[in-house]
Amino acid sequence: MTKTLETLAARIDSRFGDQAQRVDSTCGELTYIVASENLTELAKALRDEPDFGFDQLMDVCGVDYLTYGEVEWSTQSATEEGFSRGVERTPVILDEADGFDPQRFAVVYHLLSVKNNYRVRLRVYTGVSNPPIVPSVVDIWSSANWFERETFDMFGVLFEGHPDLRRVLTDYGFIGHPFRKDFPLIGNVEVKYDAEQGRVVYQPVSIEPRTLVPRVIRDDDRYTADLKDSPDNG
Repeated sequence: MTKTLETLAARIDSRFGDQAQRVDSTCGELTYIVASENLTELAKALRDEPDFGFDQLMDVCGVDYLTYGEVEWSTQSATEEGFSRGVERTPVILDEADGFDPQRFAVVYHLLSVKNNYRVRLRVYTGVSNPPIVPSVVDIWSSANWFERETFDMFGVLFEGHPDLRRVLTDYGFIGHPFRKDFPLIGNVEVKYDAEQGRVVYQPVSIEPRTLVPRVIRDDDRYTADLKDSPDNG
């Protein structure tokens, strides 16, 4: 990590203490986990205080950590029966009556300070509430308006205090949230034009579910650096 970011990290650690938990980075970027109840106060300070000056919110996005860390697409080898994902994949069975895993859903904020040339990322877990919910930051950065609507649309995260939280990418009658890991790849419903009724109607999905099989890249002479571009490598 650069000296500039280390200086910024020291300022954040000194100013916010336990309110911002620094996350180890493998790519030299500065990321902090912030509790939902601390988000609004911390965001205002990051925007207004001269040591930070994060006047621009560049992006807000959702994350679904369901099955995070599980290796589904291991393609270094294959058996006579096929690929592990296609043959032995265990279905995801969810019981959400009592709420979600506290770290299943997160909302990530990418901040930029133009004056200080700083960038920082905040990660806020939504907790166990169903539906997941975090405070809106529209009153702090107006650019959050459509970003939060997109996150709501794709992940089903509610933003408390948002002035107009509606779907922005899917149709008004769309069922579910497409970026959730348990959302079926074929969807829940499909639409078509009904000539008899003279309008578009919803109906159950008619597409048959199927398992996509990845390509296996094998270790042999065809893939060595010396031979892969050779005209004789057929």
